[in-house]
Amino acid sequence: MKQGLSLRVSQHLALTPQLQQSIRLLQLSTLELSQEVEQMLDDNPFLERLAEEAPREEFGLEAADAPVPRDEREDGTDYAATASASSTSSSTSDTAVAEADAPATDSFDAEPDWDGDGTVEFSPDDSEWGGDAPARNNSSSQDDDERADATELARSQESLQAHLHRQALSLRLAPEDSAALRFLIESLNDDGYLEDSLPALASALAGDDNDEFDELVHHFQVALGLLQSLDPLGVGARDLGECLAIQLRAGADEDDSDEEDQVRKVALAICKQPMDLLAKRDFKRLAVLTRSSEDLVRQASQLIARLEPKPGRRFVDVERHVIVPDVIVTRSGRGGNIKFRVQLNPDVMPRLRVHDIYAGALKSHKGEGSQALSQRLQEARWFIKNIQQRFDTILRVSNAIVERQKNFFIHGELAMRPLVLREIADELGLHESTISRVTTAKYMSTPFGTVELKYFFGSALGTETGGNASSTAVRALIKQFVGSENVKKPLSDSQISDMLKEQGIECARRTVAKYREALRIAPANLRKAL
Repeated sequence: MKQGLSLRVSQHLALTPQLQQSIRLLQLSTLELSQEVEQMLDDNPFLERLAEEAPREEFGLEAADAPVPRDEREDGTDYAATASASSTSSSTSDTAVAEADAPATDSFDAEPDWDGDGTVEFSPDDSEWGGDAPARNNSSSQDDDERADATELARSQESLQAHLHRQALSLRLAPEDSAALRFLIESLNDDGYLEDSLPALASALAGDDNDEFDELVHHFQVALGLLQSLDPLGVGARDLGECLAIQLRAGADEDDSDEEDQVRKVALAICKQPMDLLAKRDFKRLAVLTRSSEDLVRQASQLIARLEPKPGRRFVDVERHVIVPDVIVTRSGRGGNIKFRVQLNPDVMPRLRVHDIYAGALKSHKGEGSQALSQRLQEARWFIKNIQQRFDTILRVSNAIVERQKNFFIHGELAMRPLVLREIADELGLHESTISRVTTAKYMSTPFGTVELKYFFGSALGTETGGNASSTAVRALIKQFVGSENVKKPLSDSQISDMLKEQGIECARRTVAKYREALRIAPANLRKAL
């Protein structure tokens, strides 16, 4: 074997910590980004949040300096000095920050410098970012009261546990039974079900003491009966069948006819059977198991359909389901002059800046430990820069999406055109993986509701004219067909496929079934009215 030396040239990508942080921040959702910002504020002393300042009333310079006429004063106070002082103090509150509404294309023209210089000198980047986002239009306090925010409504909503505790106060119970009832109420899930069995709950409290275990099970059984008698009906059930049975028993009336009473008995018998038989509408099997006629089973199924399978549904904290959009699209103009404005949502943009006092102190101090502190200062600058680049990228991608999907913003989802990630990536000069990160868990507020950015991307289906139709538009068309169908004769997948062909869209029956399942639309046999 002959030994020798050779020179080889190769290229490889080095992911610096700054680039890794930029990629990670880009794929975070709004909630995850907020948590990341809070963590960074706790860890890095050079990073601070810009304090929110109350908007100042703008009287104009002349009005601020002019004294109030004596006949307009109510208490004879001289307001000239006060107005002048207020104007002087508030004039220093405005700070220059990066534009939130304008597309930031300059930052992507050149390759970003991720290495940093490691210096502690002040730079323009030390100012806060996100501070000049436009505030909400507070035209009048009356309009604000009428325009109630969903999160405020969620905070004022009573929880299921609070609703049950309030009812339990009216019951005269022994201290042990009252404590057991409170424990069961706190053990309910969001749907109002008691997931753990009574022996399991008692064992967790009693441990190895058998006497205490038996006593706890007894108190829990008494408390469970009381819990299931409270409002809403069905709360405290261990499974769906028990929940429906509680509501059926509570709905019984002495004035019911013999036929109604018979239907209720059959419904109670159905609740003791596997619920999947009822979900599949296997009336023949249920008729055999309940030893009743198929007609009575159908009537009992109609009675069960009117019950509430999730008693705690109306008490669910709606704040957890509020989606805050990252991008807001507003429409202006009419006819052929329709324009759309794309802007970042100021509510999701963190207002951060480098702490001037700490940075200045570090600049003048070159003693022991200054190198480590300089690194922390550089990390704070990189973090602000990466957050700004994250929102700039979201805004660029959103602008490109709106430009290509204008028909959607005018006519709705039926006008959606086919779009893939590669088209946006090629237009912006980015990688497809970057577009995928930007469009995941990021939301846009449109005239037709708030949707995820991925909603605008869909595959293409061929048409008779040789063009393409978006899969999103086809799904919307299927939803429209199902919504207008005859409930006594629902449309099958084959019929929907034929109707799409009449519209000039080639869509096979299997594709229709796939889109229908994605829309969570039941098959034709389950949509048929009883």
